[in-house]
Formats: sequence, C-alpha cells, structure tokens
Amino acid sequence: MDTLKSHFIQIHHARAWALLAAFAAIFIIIVPLLNSAVPVGSPLHMPDHVVNVLGKFMCFAMVALAMDLIWGFTGILSLGHGVFFALGGYAIGMHMMREMAGEGVYRSELPDFMVFLDWKELPWFWYGFDSLPFALLMVVLAPGLLALVFGFFAFRSRISGVYFSIITQALTFAFMLWFFRNETGFGGNNGLTDFKRLHGYSLAEPSTKLALYVLSGLTLFACYLLCRYTVTGRLGRVLKAIRDHEGKVSFTGYNPLKFKLFAWTLSAVICGIAGALYVPQVGIINPSELDPKKSIEMVVWVAVGGRGTLLGAPLGALIVNSAKSWFTTELPDYWLYVLGALFVAVTLFLPQGLVGLWRRLRGHTGAGKVNA
Repeated sequence: MDTLKSHFIQIHHARAWALLAAFAAIFIIIVPLLNSAVPVGSPLHMPDHVVNVLGKFMCFAMVALAMDLIWGFTGILSLGHGVFFALGGYAIGMHMMREMAGEGVYRSELPDFMVFLDWKELPWFWYGFDSLPFALLMVVLAPGLLALVFGFFAFRSRISGVYFSIITQALTFAFMLWFFRNETGFGGNNGLTDFKRLHGYSLAEPSTKLALYVLSGLTLFACYLLCRYTVTGRLGRVLKAIRDHEGKVSFTGYNPLKFKLFAWTLSAVICGIAGALYVPQVGIINPSELDPKKSIEMVVWVAVGGRGTLLGAPLGALIVNSAKSWFTTELPDYWLYVLGALFVAVTLFLPQGLVGLWRRLRGHTGAGKVNA
C-alpha cells in the first residue's frame, strides 16, 4: 500500500501538482460558483449555456485522454474510438428512455419510436435498463467487452499500424450502418432523444445541468490521474517500449498482447464513461456519433495538443472543439477544410503539438538565461 501511495504522489512533481490543482479549482469550483452564486445581471455571471458547452468539452477531453493513452504511449492508432463513446451514450440513453416510460407522446410503456414502428413488446436487450446501476454497469461493460474481444483477436493476429487503423475505422462504420436500421431497436436514424429525467432529476433544471458539469469535471480529473498513474512506473515503461519496438519487448520475455489489451480496454472504458456523461448534457444520442469522421477528429485533438503528453490531449480537445463551435456557426462550409489543414500543419511543423512547442520555447528561454 505504501508503494502504491508513493508511486501516486510521484506521478507529478510539486509544481505540476500545484498547476493541476489550480486548473481543477477553476473548472470544478470557480465556474460553478460563477454560474450559481453570481447574479444573472452581473458581468461575472457564467451563463447556463456556457456551462453546458464546457461540460461537453470535458467529455471530449476524456476521450482525448483515452486516445493519448493508446496512441501516444502504446503506439496504437485507432480510427474507431467513436464506437466506444457511442455505446456508453446509448447505454445511459436507454436508461433515460425507460425512466420516462408512460410519459411520451403515445403514453406507452414502450419508447415512442417503438410505438411508431408498431413494436408490441420491449426487446430483450432493453431489459434491466430501468435500473440506473444496471445502466451504469453497461456503460462500462458494453465498450469494455467489445474492446476486449476485438483487441484480443486483432493483437493476437499481430495486426498493427495502418492495417489496425483501417480495421477500427471499418468497425465504427459497420456499427453506424447497423444502428441506422430501425429494426435494431436503437431508434434508427433519429436515435434516442426527448429525455426528461436522470435518476429522478429533471434535465431541464439548471441545477441538474450544473451537477452534470461538475460530475464531468471530477471524472475528467480522475481519468487524468488514472492515465498518468498507468503510464508511469514499470507498466508505463513497458507500454512505451511496445510503442517504440514491440519485437524487442517480446525478446526480453514480456508478452505485448496483455499489455496492449489492458491499455486498449481501459481506453475504451474511459470513452464509454465520457459518452454516458455527454448524452444527458446534449439531450440526444444517434448514429451520427458513430460517423468515422468523429473518430478521426479525436486523433486530431491529441495531435494538436501533443501526443504522448496526457496534458496536451484535453488542451487539444478544448482548442479544436472551440474552433469547431465557431466555424460551424459562422463558416460551416469551411470547417472540414480547416480541420484537415490543421492536422497537416501540426504533423509537419508541430509533431509534438502545442505542449511540445511550449517545452521547446521554455527550453530556449532557459538556455538564454543560462548563457546570460
């Protein structure tokens, strides 16, 4: 126990812990206070819609952490992580649909879309979702088991590099086509929407929205600490060795399969949790979240922030999604061109992302001071 405690303390030096605590205080304490305690007319008041947007960005930041864990530290480039994000979202969405049974347009115990499609009874895979603990279990198990099975066969077959990326992209595309079909029982093209409550709390209430924001912030902080703990110590060194030269790791007696499978499954579970926090805040989950373009955007977040840094992943998610929010409102036809240009520019000129640029600038400044 003492070894685990000392390892946890040593995952950051004192200055980094202080900086991390400052960011946590700003986003988890100060922002909620500015929203709830400051009067609406005050210039310091944080509007509800801004809190809602920040909550969604925190969910994206969790996905970016998950991507950085497998790509930046294990060398596994996934172009299909959207499927794990969507599975977590659908799991909590199914619970909220069951929680509002009898309150829909048709006043039926079945979800409205099932009544519209003339379904007579609830499908077997919807059983249990009236219970929140069961739904939360599925938030973890659905993406986790899919990742475990898929990863086991892929890694055992030694599929890697661009081939693995293509297969993961095909996986999310297949799931998107499947979820678009009405007969699958997940709402088809429209997905699941018109949620009213979560665990008895009205989603229309500002207090519920603020609570979801705080929960997203706390979960993001916990996911960061978990990922940082994972990539430090012996486990982290093995993951980095697999990233740099998997053949040499096998030669030294380690089995890369179980290490890659652990990182891959943990990454999928984090994405599922992020999806479950995202859906109540946006009020909808549909197959568009499975669009391969969404999974590619996740890679861009990590590349912009700084691959293999963990700190850069949430930063990249915040910057790219802020830019996306502006472009899709002001210049919607140009966003995909901007996104592509951004990825090319980062790849060519900032291979270590913004965090790498900051480290270089700090290094040059420090060198200048020494020379002076």
